[in-house]
Amino acid sequence: MKRFRVLFFGIILLLSVLVLAGCNDSTTAQQVSAGGVVGNMAPDFTLTDMQGQQVSLSQLRGKVVLLNFWATWCPPCREEMPSMEQLHREFGSKGLVILAVNVEKNGRQVVEQFLQRTPYSFPILIDDKNVAQNTYGVFRFPESFLIDRNGVITEKIIGGRDWLSRSMVDRIKFMLNG
Repeated sequence: MKRFRVLFFGIILLLSVLVLAGCNDSTTAQQVSAGGVVGNMAPDFTLTDMQGQQVSLSQLRGKVVLLNFWATWCPPCREEMPSMEQLHREFGSKGLVILAVNVEKNGRQVVEQFLQRTPYSFPILIDDKNVAQNTYGVFRFPESFLIDRNGVITEKIIGGRDWLSRSMVDRIKFMLNG
């Protein structure tokens, strides 16, 4: 019986270690699916912004892009937006472009209402047919991609962030100067 108990607890311990090893609490996740693969060229897409203008990712080659997928119903999405606004104001003139892609079916309508309460100056694109979302394999929100000046995805970030954290600002400064 003692041997069985030791074996049982050994198996439980091993399974716990394996489960915990699969959890990643760091700010980035290198495992990606679909088109948004770290190290690959960022797949192009064309979406409409809130002013009705067409925006293509390929138009932004030569800029550092923070591509952020979000929804108005997502608390972490809403929480990170003020720091994205600050980042946009501080680094927009230095070559950083923030694209916030709303993925809701009635995106234009809900984003208009959202912006009336909390206005932001960075571009918000509407992906109500989930074209970009599916291309990038996004299914958790918020989900963001850092794209370098050459159009290569350098990082995939899952979950809300303080975009003004020292490590994030240092990373963006490095990409802007590199």
